[in-house]
Amino acid sequence: MIDDLDETLAALLRRELAPGLSEQIQVSFEAPDDQFPPQSVMTPAVDLFLYDVRENLELRNNDVYFERRNDGVSERMPVPVRIDASYLITAWPREGLASPAEDEHRLLGEVMRALLRHRTLPRELLRGRLAESDMPLPVSALQPGRLQSLGEFWQAMGGKPKAAINYTVTLSVDVGIPKEVRLVTERVFRYDAWMSSAIVRARV
Repeated sequence: MIDDLDETLAALLRRELAPGLSEQIQVSFEAPDDQFPPQSVMTPAVDLFLYDVRENLELRNNDVYFERRNDGVSERMPVPVRIDASYLITAWPREGLASPAEDEHRLLGEVMRALLRHRTLPRELLRGRLAESDMPLPVSALQPGRLQSLGEFWQAMGGKPKAAINYTVTLSVDVGIPKEVRLVTERVFRYDAWMSSAIVRARV
């Protein structure tokens, strides 16, 4: 499912960025360490580093729902678990430029504009299992990320600090196993004439 999310975000950037820019950049999901870009990534590039995956406890729901199959049997399913996938997005200009910082900021600004256009991931761009879910996938950008210290993060990566965008997508993950259940389909009333007459005699 996470790979489906990667493909969806790459498709979103390719569609929302200006045509000239979209054709030039490469979308990467590698760690932005001191070895970036690797040989597999050509600059200019936009890197979406997935650094945190955790359950969204504010949206936790222990309810269940019932789904009726075509054969008339109903299945009992738990509500999907909501998961926050957080990315750190950085821009990497073409190497050898006279003003790399200026080009980096320009590219990052265009990426920011593209992402802020959507508060949920567009359904028509969803890939794989994400397209099977009926629930919208909300996103949040430019909010405080899960990283406690960006300085410590860049130190751990072994590289120099860079401007970055925090971007979080809330997924819906089906984790339950369907259980067949029998539901009440009709009401049956029984009338016992003997019991009715006995009650009448008792009241006389």
